[in-house]
Amino acid sequence: MTATLPFLGDAAFTRLDAPDQRAVALLLHGGKQASTQPVDGRSASWRRMAAMQRAITPDLHDAGIGTWLLRYRVRGWNGGRPVDDARWALDVVRHHLGNVPVVLLGHSMGARTAVHVADDPSVVGVVALAPWWLPEDPVDRLQDKPVVAAHGRTDKITSARQTRAFLRRAEASAHPPSSTSFHDIGRVGHYMFRRVPAWNAVATDAVRSLLT
Repeated sequence: MTATLPFLGDAAFTRLDAPDQRAVALLLHGGKQASTQPVDGRSASWRRMAAMQRAITPDLHDAGIGTWLLRYRVRGWNGGRPVDDARWALDVVRHHLGNVPVVLLGHSMGARTAVHVADDPSVVGVVALAPWWLPEDPVDRLQDKPVVAAHGRTDKITSARQTRAFLRRAEASAHPPSSTSFHDIGRVGHYMFRRVPAWNAVATDAVRSLLT
């Protein structure tokens, strides 16, 4: 484990382990372009993913999949700071559970973080909800790791069109190429306040399918 990275220890996780655990879904919450404010229990982005974690965990536990929700040190992307946090988290999973397969389940900035750390040897796939992906974000780290994305058509914060473009780039440019799929959640926005069961169903089904 990367013991030299200053972090919050076990307090950085909401950890819900399955009774007969064979895999982990590592949940990565959203954030802002720039902020050094610490993430705490009042963070709306963290609270949204905590609610999703509670909703999807029973079905994932039935499949032997535990859920770990990471809490970043600060709320902002800040040039990629959550990437260090996510890499640290993957080391922690290995430290506690060994080389179990991990699916990264990210919303918004969490999905952006996920594709930056998808080259980790434990990661077997990415599930991206309303992802914040830009043209400069890497596809080479996916390396034959499938990506499932879901987006609402009326998202004004991130772009469903940009999501589709990223998936096309991953299919065409990653070596070996990545398999991708896209779920249209309908006329909903970014924050997963509407059609909550649909978001949860995509997350649950995608995580399970990537770990079968």
